[in-house]
Amino acid sequence: MKARNPARMVPVAFGTAIGVGGLLLMLPFSHAEGRSTPPVDALFTAVSATCVTGLVTLDTATHWSTVGKVIILVLIQIGGFGIMTLTTMIALLLGRRLSLATVTSTQSESRARLGDVRHLPQKIALAVILSEVVIAVVLTLRFRAAYDDDWASAAWHGLFHAISAFNNAGFALYSDNVMGFVADAWIIFPLCAAVIAGGIGFPVYFELIRQRKLFRPHDWSVHARLTVAGTLILLLFGFLAFAIVEWRNHATIGPLDLWGKIVASTAGSVFPRTAGFNSVDYGAVRPETLLVHYALMFIGGGSAGTAGGIKVGTFFLLAYVIWSEVTGEPQVRIGHRTVGTQTIRQGLTVVLLAIGLIALGTIIILSATHFRLDVVLFECISAFGTVGLSANLTPLMPPIGKVVLMVLMFCGRVGPITVVAAMTVHRRQSRIHMPEERPLVG
Repeated sequence: MKARNPARMVPVAFGTAIGVGGLLLMLPFSHAEGRSTPPVDALFTAVSATCVTGLVTLDTATHWSTVGKVIILVLIQIGGFGIMTLTTMIALLLGRRLSLATVTSTQSESRARLGDVRHLPQKIALAVILSEVVIAVVLTLRFRAAYDDDWASAAWHGLFHAISAFNNAGFALYSDNVMGFVADAWIIFPLCAAVIAGGIGFPVYFELIRQRKLFRPHDWSVHARLTVAGTLILLLFGFLAFAIVEWRNHATIGPLDLWGKIVASTAGSVFPRTAGFNSVDYGAVRPETLLVHYALMFIGGGSAGTAGGIKVGTFFLLAYVIWSEVTGEPQVRIGHRTVGTQTIRQGLTVVLLAIGLIALGTIIILSATHFRLDVVLFECISAFGTVGLSANLTPLMPPIGKVVLMVLMFCGRVGPITVVAAMTVHRRQSRIHMPEERPLVG
C-alpha cells in the first residue's frame, strides 16, 4: 500500500511528533511562569528538538519549566532514533506486516541483513541507552564535584546534556549554552565523544562490531571507510582551522591558556558537525571561522546516525567521483570496490537539493530583514544541517524568518533520506533506450 511507503511515512511521523510537541510546549505548564508560549516559538522549539537541531528563539534555561524541558528532551530522543528506524518502529507498533518496500528501504539505510530489520529498533535503542548512560554518569560526577550541584541537580544536568549530545541536538540548560565550560575538559570532551558517537551512524557500528571487523580495515565496506576516514579528516581539519584562526581572538579563545585553547578548539571542530553546542560566542568569531563552519555544517555526520547535513559519506563519495573524472578513470573506485551510477545520482541529488533550499531560505530572509549575508547564510546552513549553532541571530528573526528556519530544519532532517528512499522504492527499469548525446559541460 502507498501509505506504507517510507518516503511518505517518515515526514508524517516527524510532523506528528512536532505537532504534538508544539501543542504541549504552548500550554502554560510548559512555561516557567505558568503562561502560554506564543505558537510560533513553541512550534519552532518543537521542530528544533524533534529535528535534533538546537536553534532556539527562547532561552531554554529560563523560559521553560521542568515539564517543558522534559518535553524537549523526549522530542530530542524521538528525533535521534533516525528516519528509517522510526519508520520501522511505527510499522511494528501498528502490528502490521512490513511491506517488502519498507524492509528493503530500511535495510538500505541500516546495512542490516533482511532478517535483522525487525530487531533493528531494539538494537539501536540498546546502543543509544548504553551510550547516554555512560556519558550521563561522567557528566553527573563532574557537575557534582566541580560545580557544587547537589546530586539531583547534577544527575538532571548530566542526563539532559548526555541525551542532547548523543542525539546531536545542542540544547543546553544554561543561558550561554556551554560557554561557561569552554576550558573544562571533563565537560567538553564527554560532550564531544557523545556527539561523535551519535553522529557516526549505526550502520558502521553494526558492521564493525557484529562482523568483528574493527581491527580489519581492509575488510570494511565502502560506507564504513568513507564514514570513518572522512570523520577523522574533518575533525583534524576543523581543529587546526579553528585553532589557527581563533588563537589570538580575545573575544573567543585568545585569553585561554594552552590547554584551554586545545579543549576549545576540539569543541570548535566537533560541535559544528551538527551538534549545536557552542563553547564560544559565534557572534564574535572571525569571518574565516564562519567560512570553515559553513563547510563542516553542510557536510554533517554519518548516515543513519543522529547527525544531519548531506552526510560524510556523500561528500567524500562525490570527492572520489571528481577525482575519477579528473584522472580519466572510467569507474569510481574506492578500495577494491566500484560505486554504481545510481548511488552517484542519489548523492548529487541530495547535494543539489540542499544547496537550492539553503539558497532559497537565505534569499527570503535577506529580503525580509536587514541582516548581513554572512550571518544569515550561517543561520540557514545551521538550520538545514540540523546543527543548531547561531550567530545570535535566530532570536531576532521576524516570524517569516522563523518559519523559513523551521522549514529548513524539517527538510534537512527528513528531506535528503526521504528523497533517497523515494528514489530507491520507485526505481523504474525502462525498456526504452533513447539515443545518447553529450551536451557541452564546463
